[in-house]
Amino acid sequence: MLSANRQRLAIPLLLLASTAGPAYWALPEGLSPLRSLGIILGWAGCGLLLGSLLLMLRETWLSRCLGGLEGMYRWHHRAGVVAYVALLAHPLALAADSWPEFPELAWQTLSPFGHGWAVRLGWLSLLLLMFGLAATFATRIPYRSWRWLHASLGVGVLLGLGHLLQLGIEEPVLPLLALAMLLLGWRFIRDDAGLAARPYLVHSATPIANGVVEIGLQPLAEPIAADAGQFVVVAFFAGAGFRGCGQFHPFSVSSIGGDGEIRVGVKALGDCTRHLQSIAAGVPARVHGGFGSFLAGRPATVQLWLAGGIGVTPFVALLRAGPLSQPTTLIYLYRSAADAAYLAELQTLAAADRLLSLQAHATGDLPPDLASLLPAGRDLASRECYICGPPAMVAAVRRALRRCGVTTRHIHFENFDFR
Repeated sequence: MLSANRQRLAIPLLLLASTAGPAYWALPEGLSPLRSLGIILGWAGCGLLLGSLLLMLRETWLSRCLGGLEGMYRWHHRAGVVAYVALLAHPLALAADSWPEFPELAWQTLSPFGHGWAVRLGWLSLLLLMFGLAATFATRIPYRSWRWLHASLGVGVLLGLGHLLQLGIEEPVLPLLALAMLLLGWRFIRDDAGLAARPYLVHSATPIANGVVEIGLQPLAEPIAADAGQFVVVAFFAGAGFRGCGQFHPFSVSSIGGDGEIRVGVKALGDCTRHLQSIAAGVPARVHGGFGSFLAGRPATVQLWLAGGIGVTPFVALLRAGPLSQPTTLIYLYRSAADAAYLAELQTLAAADRLLSLQAHATGDLPPDLASLLPAGRDLASRECYICGPPAMVAAVRRALRRCGVTTRHIHFENFDFR
């Protein structure tokens, strides 16, 4: 496994190599600057998209090598956006090169109604990439619709490579096309279809707060390898009078049993998770993981944990795993007492562990006053800070910690937001 510093560099270096490799191979000689730029942009965008496809794979070994699934998905989105901009600029640069002397040729380069399948496939590829990227930023559309729209990115990549084949470029396009099909097939078969996941059975479902249920899962074969503080990706299927969702969603692990049993906390945030509030024992499931490393390798120094809502779950898992070995303050924010999952258990754990200080706050519907909740700046300077909760809360806490003088390397977080 790579060190933390190397993990942070692994994905940028991977994307740099996937971008620079095809661009260097196609580096033109003796052409005008604009035409050369257009060619380089096209190949660089193509290579960046292939790197983005690799980052969408949901494999435990790959996430360990590249620093976690959340970072992979974040760079996957960034790479897709930059690749789209480069590919959109590709025909613009080619047209700009022709425009002064051959305006008609420039228009044929830009027109989606131009002659030949090369032009049609190129623009169709850009159109599908645009739909896929729009789905990335549209967080309010239903998950199933989002998945289909986001899948258009993969089809767009294949059509873009088909555009190159129609131009008569077979090498290295054919190997790149084979690689793209391999990555897309890998993602569909192992991740979306669940081949990489392992079979489990729901053996308990306990409501623990308003719109929150803790689901216990018993392995039917070899259990997954997961640690306290990680999350898993789970799909629940039909059984025992329950209509299954069949969609894989990430859930934080709340405890791990010695027999391979795991428990996950599920908050009603969408159609599937609302439906899961009524799940019962006997429902089959498939589990993939564990993922996440932001609570792994914690140093033996004073720590600050800050959780919002269901984001307290990974901290609960750590506390259930055994007593703390370093002084820790847990600030738990929730909307109301009815929404405070695990609160009674946390109070019991804090009373039994002298190293744990629990500060529980009902915030209502307004954003919390973080300045009054966080320790004084001098106290914060010596702490490792771990944050988990809704993305907006995580971002606000990070800003507040930075204003208090906490450096980035002492702030650890995961959003668990994989759209």
